[in-house]
Amino acid sequence: MKQLYKEKHRPQFHFSPEEKWMNDPNGMVFFNDEYHLFYQYHPFGTTWGPMHWGHAVSKDLIHWEQLPIGLYPDEHGAIFSGSVVVDWNNTSGFFQDGPGLVAIYTSADNYPDSDRPRQRQSLAYSNDNGRTWIKYEGNPVLSDVNITDYRDPKVFWHDETNKWVMVLATGQSVTIYTSANLKDWEFASEFGNKAGSHEGVWECPDLFQLPVNGDEHNQKWVMFVSIGDNHEFKEGSRTQYFVGDFDGTTFVNNNPDEIVLWLDYGRDNYAGVSWSDIPSKDGRRIYIGWMSNWRYANQVPTEEWRSAMTLPRELSLTSSKDGVRLVQRVVPEINSIRKGSQGYQNLTIESNQPISYNMFSPLMEVNLEFEKRTSDSFGLVLQSTDDEKTVIRYDVEKEVIAVDRTNAGDNSFSESFAAVQEASLKIENDRFKLQIFMDASSIEVFANDGKVVFTSLIFPNKPYDKIALFSDEGKTHVFSLKLTELESIWGK
Repeated sequence: MKQLYKEKHRPQFHFSPEEKWMNDPNGMVFFNDEYHLFYQYHPFGTTWGPMHWGHAVSKDLIHWEQLPIGLYPDEHGAIFSGSVVVDWNNTSGFFQDGPGLVAIYTSADNYPDSDRPRQRQSLAYSNDNGRTWIKYEGNPVLSDVNITDYRDPKVFWHDETNKWVMVLATGQSVTIYTSANLKDWEFASEFGNKAGSHEGVWECPDLFQLPVNGDEHNQKWVMFVSIGDNHEFKEGSRTQYFVGDFDGTTFVNNNPDEIVLWLDYGRDNYAGVSWSDIPSKDGRRIYIGWMSNWRYANQVPTEEWRSAMTLPRELSLTSSKDGVRLVQRVVPEINSIRKGSQGYQNLTIESNQPISYNMFSPLMEVNLEFEKRTSDSFGLVLQSTDDEKTVIRYDVEKEVIAVDRTNAGDNSFSESFAAVQEASLKIENDRFKLQIFMDASSIEVFANDGKVVFTSLIFPNKPYDKIALFSDEGKTHVFSLKLTELESIWGK
């Protein structure tokens, strides 16, 4: 048997299961000094199958301990996506001694004597920090015979109305329910039938509050909605977000319905939701996404396992001329795996004369800051050979950043994989900043301090070991380039 976490393409500082299939993050909650990460898990194969909840915990969001399976299929069906909350005041009546954890998830089966899918919401609770779970005898607690796609409950406590709120994916909308006890749910409102993108079925909603520009007196609500794969939509599955107001019952979008705000412009960040119950004194909203895409997730060239999660990211809101927008930054706990670094300053890149440096590790963080001078476009190439490379380019005239993985490595498993991923981005004060995290089979690109983000799988035949800075048709100045080695979270 191959040694765990040493396989080809195995991520070294992203969470992936020891073996078998994983998809959506579920049940993320902070409790008793542990970050819990549950996830959609098929323990009997490396493609999607009967869903369980896998389970891992972390003290720092970076190093993970995989635990036994959390939830197994039962008489109500497979265990689809959902959330976990801390029932601090025992509103559910499940707990005798102090608070405990309650999971709210989708039970998925078929209607009796029918092939028609049936999705209903169920509960389980834990008295031992999420290590074992007791299914509620009254399951399911919420159903609707008229809606087929009826899943992925995200639940949180709303202080102002003194109630639990659930956001649930319901076909092409999000339906909001409220409850006093997590067991009995009432319809509150529906959002989204005409808002945002409807290229695929809506999934995995989330709803949370953030200050704008760090001002606690100016708060907005953010709703995440993931969009399932539709083969008429070239990007496959993606995640959008809305910024607006929420009064405990109704969410109001602050942008025109036709505006689509993408969480990530890469192909491989899906179903991301945020952690519950991070202490308010911490003041952080942290989320993680599934680092894949339904267009090819079952075909990627890994063997013993399939799929990893993104790096955990802190979310914030900032004002722009276009409105309030989301910003993402990798959690500062990433510093725990930073090792030695090399730095370069004040580099001038002449037209069509790239400057190259050897990378001293296949696991790397790259930080650099360009200054636009006279070039039409500029950027960098990460590569192992001339034939295998990922190109990150900024087009000055079009004001577009692109991450090109058409020649990044193996893409034979899917016609949809080779892609140029693009986003609009304006240069600020003629400066352009990039932070890049490069793992064995992924790159995450944060442009201008996380205003635009790309998450992209890559499958090079051998690790990238060179970085080249280039400028097309003119000069570009590089204020600084810093290469930092990152260590594996799985040990030697």
